[in-house]
Amino acid sequence: MDETIPNIRQLGAFAAVVEHGSVTRAAEAVYLTQSALTQAIARLEGELECRMFDRLPGGMRPTAPAELLAPRVHDALKRIGSRRVTAPQIRAFLAVSSAGSYSGAADRTGLAPASLHRAVADLSLELGERLVERRGRYLTLTTKGARRALNFRLALADLRSGYAEVAEWLGKAKGKIVVGAMPLSRARWLPAAIVRHLKQFPATDVVVVEGSHDELVGPLRNGEIDILLGALRHDGADDDLAQQKSFEDHPKIVMRHAHPLAGKRIPSPKDLKRFEWVLPTASTPLRSFWTELFGGDVDPPHVSIECGSVLTIREILLQTDNLTLLSPDQLRVEIDAGLLRTAPRPKPFRAPSGLPRGETGIQRVSSAHSSKRYKIWLTGIRKF
Repeated sequence: MDETIPNIRQLGAFAAVVEHGSVTRAAEAVYLTQSALTQAIARLEGELECRMFDRLPGGMRPTAPAELLAPRVHDALKRIGSRRVTAPQIRAFLAVSSAGSYSGAADRTGLAPASLHRAVADLSLELGERLVERRGRYLTLTTKGARRALNFRLALADLRSGYAEVAEWLGKAKGKIVVGAMPLSRARWLPAAIVRHLKQFPATDVVVVEGSHDELVGPLRNGEIDILLGALRHDGADDDLAQQKSFEDHPKIVMRHAHPLAGKRIPSPKDLKRFEWVLPTASTPLRSFWTELFGGDVDPPHVSIECGSVLTIREILLQTDNLTLLSPDQLRVEIDAGLLRTAPRPKPFRAPSGLPRGETGIQRVSSAHSSKRYKIWLTGIRKF
C-alpha cells in the first residue's frame, strides 16, 4: 500500500474553489474561514509547485494543471464520502484492513496500536458506520467497512493519477505504469510492449506484477494495478471490467523432445490417454479449452498435476513423459533449443461450436481515468 496519502481537507478546499469560482462562496459552502481556505490552496500549490488558480477581479479561474487535477479530486472525494476525513485516518484504516489486526498494522506503519485504534474509531464516527469488528482473536471488516476500504483505495488511485498528470504537465514526472501480467502475456507480448514504450518514454517506470487472474483481478479493481494482460474471461465474472481482445492464441500439445510420441506426426486420442498431463486448474480458460477439445464422446485424459507456472511445467516436461497444452510462445526458447517439441491436436478431436477461443487481451476498470501517457501505453500495447 502506498503510504503517501494527500491531505483530504486540503483537496476539499481546492474542489470547493473550483466548483464555486471564488474563495468567499467556497468558504461558505464548506464552512471554513476564507483565511483557512486560502492557506489550504497555498499549501497545495506549494506541494505541486505550480499555481492552481489565476486570481481575477471577478473570482478564481483554474489553471491548466488545476483542470487536470479537478476531475480526479472530485471522484476521489465522492468515493471517500466526507471532506472531513483525514489522511491519517485513511492510512490507519487501510493498514488495519490489510493486516487484519492493530498489531500487524502497527508493524507495517510504525505507529502505536493505540494510535491506529483511535484513528479508525474517529473515522468510523465521522462516517457514521461501523467499519471493523472482532471475531474471537481476529479483526474483520464489516460489510460497510469492506466497501469503504475498496472506495478509499480507488480514491487514492484517482489522486495518485491526478498528481502524476499535473507533474507530467509540468515536465517533472517520470511516470509509472503498473501492469498485472498473467502467464500468456509474459512470453512476448508484454516484453515487446515495455521495450517499445520505453523507447518513446525512457523516464517511465514500469512495474510488472505477475500472478494468475484470481490473484490479480482484486488489485486491478482496487486501483493497485493499472491494467491486466492475459486470457480474457467471458463467463460474466468480470462484467465490471472493460475487456479488449488483442489477439487469439493457438495452444499446442507440448512434450519433451525425446518423448515416445515424438515420432508420430499426429497423435491419436488413444495415444494421448496413455500419458499423464500437467495443466492449469479447472477455472482457467486454457483448461476449459483442453477439456472441450475432447468433446462429449471421449473422456479427457487424467490430469495428474495441476500447475499454472510455466517454469514448473517446463521442468516437469523435461524430466518426464507428461504432456501439456500451452502456447508455443511461452516455451519458445526450449522449443528452439530442441529440448521440447509441439504436436498438432489430433484430428478426431473436433471441438464443439461453443469452444472458448484463446482470446488474449487487456482488462481494466471501466470507470478508471486515463492519463495521456497511460493512453499512449494502451495504444502501443494494442498494436501487438
